[in-house]
Amino acid sequence: MAGSDADGPGADQSGDGALRGRDLIGLGGLLVGAIVAGTLLGILVDSAADTSPVFTVLGVFLGMAFGALGFALRVRAAVR
Repeated sequence: MAGSDADGPGADQSGDGALRGRDLIGLGGLLVGAIVAGTLLGILVDSAADTSPVFTVLGVFLGMAFGALGFALRVRAAVR
């Protein structure tokens, strides 16, 4: 097709495995959401069990671990 540069540098390459801006925003949201959820659950358990920072710290670390796992799985699926 004349005038059409479908394979040029400006072409939409949605199947190339690259992560776009909205994908990166979603990954950031996944990390933040996992850490916030773990922290809030830790605070709730600490207030119910009257154990001040124990479950809050545990919740933060578990949130970081699950966030990293979700991050890795999503990136792995995106680049395939």
